[in-house]
Amino acid sequence: MERAQLNSLIQWKNSKTRKPLIIRGARQVGKTWLMKEFAKKEYKKSIYINFESSKHLKNIFANDFNINRIITALQIETGILFEAKNTLIIFDEIQEAASAITSLKYFYENAPEYHVIAAGSLLGVALHQQTSFPVGKVNFLDLYPLTFSEFLEAGGQKNLSSLLINKDWNLIKTFKQKLIESLRQYYYVGGMPEVVSALCDNNDFNEVREIQNRILQGYEQDFSKHAPIEIVPKIKLLWNSIPAQLAKENRKFIYGVIKKGARAKDYEIAIAWLINCGLIHKVSRVTKPSMPLKAYADFSAFKLFLVDIGLLSAMCNIDVKTLLKGNAIFEEFKGAITEQFVLQQLVAEKNFNVYYWSAEKSTAEIDFLIQYKDRVIPVEVKAEENLQAKSLKMFCQKYNPQQAIRTSMSDYRKESWLINVPLYAINELQNIN
Repeated sequence: MERAQLNSLIQWKNSKTRKPLIIRGARQVGKTWLMKEFAKKEYKKSIYINFESSKHLKNIFANDFNINRIITALQIETGILFEAKNTLIIFDEIQEAASAITSLKYFYENAPEYHVIAAGSLLGVALHQQTSFPVGKVNFLDLYPLTFSEFLEAGGQKNLSSLLINKDWNLIKTFKQKLIESLRQYYYVGGMPEVVSALCDNNDFNEVREIQNRILQGYEQDFSKHAPIEIVPKIKLLWNSIPAQLAKENRKFIYGVIKKGARAKDYEIAIAWLINCGLIHKVSRVTKPSMPLKAYADFSAFKLFLVDIGLLSAMCNIDVKTLLKGNAIFEEFKGAITEQFVLQQLVAEKNFNVYYWSAEKSTAEIDFLIQYKDRVIPVEVKAEENLQAKSLKMFCQKYNPQQAIRTSMSDYRKESWLINVPLYAINELQNIN
């Protein structure tokens, strides 16, 4: 399995301004595999420390942050003698050792010759609990589930992925049905690495669903284990309400869907906790599609999406035949599935900040707005080949954006006021013109 972020890690390694690197991402998105694979390909040696399974190693950082002493302790603990220039030091589940997080500052300031990578599934939560964080002393890399292109490559369809990357629209049209079949598989399987590996190894969709359910159970165990006890019930109610929120025709988050009488102030901390864990994406409304979009965000109106489309399918208990062959259930829910897919691909592109827009009286809505370089691009999402885009047309007439995107199952076409991008090519949005 190849991950595109391996290239980002190589750039980090070779950077003259390299700092200790923190990889952020939800549990099970492949952080540990990525770090170990990077070490295997790019270094002679690696030191791997997991603070969750080896809690006694916190003591290495307890007394002071003398890097020479810390390096000696790591060599004694692992039995590996190493040099800075050819060794990668990996700190996994670093949120379990607050002092190890702080030590990254001293690696940067006093021993920049060492290559240090850290990761933690609940790191975002730890950083909001008075952990002394080395602000400005670390680099960050965000890791998400496999994108659709990575999914194709993992399944032995690198040539199809290359077609999308090269934007060979004539050949893409020739293999359209194959791409649609793979896309529907992705809707069911998603991009969690263990799930994708199971499909590639055994082609067993029942096993896929078993693994997805196990991941979901693990997340719920994290709620009880790591969240403040007083908000655990609210986190669970909120988490389990997301499929119902997305199933609505208007996917704006409504607190009343969680339970009757629910109010924003009761669930703000629960939402923040799930965001900090990387388990949900919050897409806020903007009142005006101008740069920078964040300045026009209406934080009281938003949509919530899950970290992974396959997990959404599992939470909804959607049968594989429903997705691959289609039936009435999928017809009703496919708009939500499609928006989840598009959002998931967009957030995996590091240059995109994603919002949505709606008119004050809800007479029109644009599914997503992205800020890219010096422009704001509206993205209208269509589940099939329905090319009506009344809201998008109204938006363009009112705001005259430089570029407008409609994504659907229809083929690529460039019109006077918009570009239609096939759903299976949305990964390449930043390279389409």
